[in-house]
Amino acid sequence: MALKKVKYSSTRAPDDIEKAISSAVNSMVNHLNSLSPLSRHCCINKVPARLRCVMKKAYTPQVVSIGPLHHENKDLLYMEEHKQRYLQHFLYQTRVDLEVYVKKIMAQEERLRGCYEGEASEFKSDVFVSIILVDAAFIIELLLRYSFKDLRDDNDWIFKKPWMLQNIAPDMILLENQVPFFILEDLFAHVKSKWEKDEPLPSIIKLSFDFFHETVRLQGNEGRLEDIISSSLMKGSLEVKHFVDLIRTLHLPTQQPLKSSQTKVKHFCDRIRGFLSTKKPQTERPLNTPCAKKLHQAGVKFQVRRSSKNLFDIQFNNQGILEIPQVEINDYTELTLRNLLAFEQCHCMENHISDYLCIMDGFVNTPTDVDLLVEDGIVVNTLGDNNKVSCLINKLCTGVSWNHKDYYFAALSKDLNDYCRKPWNKSKASLKQKYFNTPWAMISVFAAGFLIVLTIIQTVCTIISVIN
Repeated sequence: MALKKVKYSSTRAPDDIEKAISSAVNSMVNHLNSLSPLSRHCCINKVPARLRCVMKKAYTPQVVSIGPLHHENKDLLYMEEHKQRYLQHFLYQTRVDLEVYVKKIMAQEERLRGCYEGEASEFKSDVFVSIILVDAAFIIELLLRYSFKDLRDDNDWIFKKPWMLQNIAPDMILLENQVPFFILEDLFAHVKSKWEKDEPLPSIIKLSFDFFHETVRLQGNEGRLEDIISSSLMKGSLEVKHFVDLIRTLHLPTQQPLKSSQTKVKHFCDRIRGFLSTKKPQTERPLNTPCAKKLHQAGVKFQVRRSSKNLFDIQFNNQGILEIPQVEINDYTELTLRNLLAFEQCHCMENHISDYLCIMDGFVNTPTDVDLLVEDGIVVNTLGDNNKVSCLINKLCTGVSWNHKDYYFAALSKDLNDYCRKPWNKSKASLKQKYFNTPWAMISVFAAGFLIVLTIIQTVCTIISVIN
């Protein structure tokens, strides 16, 4: 039975309709005018649902809340008193009145609120200022006590129970559990002014690196760390947003990706055609990277690139050697990478971390691929089971939004695919892996070949003797 269209009709008078339209317009205008402006400082985001639903625990603090986004989590309230004890010691150590710090934070309250996405705007001014001050002082005290044992006392609940430190550290690298670095730097300046009368004090970036390097086994380029510190000294302020941003910056590539000779020629030709034509040259598209097993079957040799600790310095040469910097997979790897990904997806224009995980996901399809990478020393597996590593790498990119336009490893993926497509490379590799993989296999091949030669000589000699 077909449905009949119902025509809308109004029984209201024209004046009533005009009033209703005017009321609706005024209501919408008032609502639009009441919208708060977006802050350019926003860098501490709520993790998108498409990422959170994959592993909620990786983005949720388990022991301590830092900042306002998880401040009202009832499961974390027992740490508040201990954080306040650290604030108390911070005030004593710097010899600065509490009022001075409160004024300092209130003076930057608008900027601080703008750093957070979500619940930060719901807190009253005094509560918000208290959260930031307590948490910032707690972080500074924790970093100092970690590096300088003399600052610890017998009542220090964290350092007297080492397992507490190992529970707190992972919570400090969660995207939603951050305090902006600029406020840490402001408060840390008071510590330096008192401390450096006796001895020089490391920068807060160096203290942070040392802390995370040991507690969550942070893999970062120390040369990159020096660049960050030097840059902050030259510019007079830190460019690092928070701990997650610091860890990501430590892992970023130090140079543009190297292009293969074929890619260089193609890029040059594209540029020439671009000058001669009004059409834009086609951008290079990334290809799916062959897994470690397929690369091995094609004769690719895996080597640890010991000259660099930067994870992006992966190189492939014409001799079929693929050099990859060593990477350790430990208990904190998944949590760290997921939060770096979340920050990159929410805040960054360049998707370097997702690009790295994309190529690693290409290398690893099964535990067999992990076996090859572990055997060659490229992957250091502290989880014990290569199947766990395979599952971890394959699931990390679930829910990630990709932007392949400027894929960092596009040229590398193309070179690897081209190498695997050449039949001669596969045949040569198959021959080596079947008959020349061990000294005994080589001896057997040579012995068999020698016997065949002797047999041929004997046959020829027999034929000659018969003829004669």
